[in-house]
Amino acid sequence: MNPLKASFRIQFLLGFLACAGLLAYAFYLQLYEHLEPCPLCIFQRVAFAALGLVFLLGALHGPKKPGGRRGYGVLALLASLGGIAVAGNHVRLQHLPPDQVPACGPGLNYMLDAMPITGVIKKVMTGSGECANVDWTFLGLSMPAWSLVCFVVLALWAAYAAFRGR
Repeated sequence: MNPLKASFRIQFLLGFLACAGLLAYAFYLQLYEHLEPCPLCIFQRVAFAALGLVFLLGALHGPKKPGGRRGYGVLALLASLGGIAVAGNHVRLQHLPPDQVPACGPGLNYMLDAMPITGVIKKVMTGSGECANVDWTFLGLSMPAWSLVCFVVLALWAAYAAFRGR
């Protein structure tokens, strides 16, 4: 079966499985390889979870009308764009010269307890020294770079599934 010609429901199910697989691998690295996620990594996980949820809801609903498919497509694109923004910022931090890397900040749990959510988001997006560390690479790309690639591919996949003519 050609996934490009599959139904909307199957295409969104494949998107959900991709997000679930990415999150499973991230949790494997954390729990078994002891690679602790920085705050930006956690935000990327939230974006993958949100995108996966949209894919799952779209797959379960399987709207027959183009408007319904487009609605799920827009939601998936919004979740993808959020992930692209976070991962892109993370990649930018990793490529800063050492003298421009921000100092390490407090942990995410502390920030959530001590600050309003808007302050936490602002603080995390400005980054900290721990977010600039590259602890893992594959084919020369860091994990945030791979996340960025995955968000772009999943955004294109969602757009294709939701907006193609049937």
